[in-house]
Amino acid sequence: MGLLTGKTALITGAARGIGKAIALKFAQEGANIAFTDLVIDELGQETEKEIATFGVKAKGYASNAADFAQTEEVVSKVKEEFGSIDILVNNAGITKDGLMLRMTEAQWDAVIAVNLKSAFNFIHACTPIMMRQRGGSIINMSSVVGVHGNAGQCNYSASKAGLIALAKSIAQEMGAKGIRANAIAPGFIETAMTAQLPDDVRAEWVKKIPLRRGGTVDDIANTAVYLASDLSSYVSGQVIQVDGGMNM
Repeated sequence: MGLLTGKTALITGAARGIGKAIALKFAQEGANIAFTDLVIDELGQETEKEIATFGVKAKGYASNAADFAQTEEVVSKVKEEFGSIDILVNNAGITKDGLMLRMTEAQWDAVIAVNLKSAFNFIHACTPIMMRQRGGSIINMSSVVGVHGNAGQCNYSASKAGLIALAKSIAQEMGAKGIRANAIAPGFIETAMTAQLPDDVRAEWVKKIPLRRGGTVDDIANTAVYLASDLSSYVSGQVIQVDGGMNM
């Protein structure tokens, strides 16, 4: 039996990248997986098939996580089709980088809506279900820039800092109902996006990391398994930086 056998996880923005890695790792540990993305295209359908190879139930749902009404609808469907929602991973996110003085209102609003409001939407929809079940684990995908800030990313940093404060607040509100809430703050992670960076930029990043390497999506997924499972049954309101020691 896996660490998550018999549980259902709902993961936002999981058709690709870190969200997909978490979905696959959760499935490997026995969890049934519901995941969302803006559209469930061929990539999303392929992710669904990959998850199902672990012998668990898997289904992708097309949903704009920033839309409150759509979120209520998709969570209702997941509950109806899976029977429970034991784990919620708020992973949906975008970037629209730029220096603050040049940033448009639209760039600010879009990042706050997708990265932060979406987490509120899903927590608002899922916590009544978890309360009736007398338990659940909520994981917000933050970032080291949400802890330390980053020039040129004031919108992204603010959204990721908000996810940390949101997790801490929900941990306080919902602890008596057996619901835990935590945040993961990844550092420099090797993804398709970071692979596009010039070699000199990547080398500068690695120099700042005591472990002298970028992280992998599996490093993040393994931390998510810990927070989702009973291994962390007494851990709530915490932010775990998975960054190779870059920001101590």
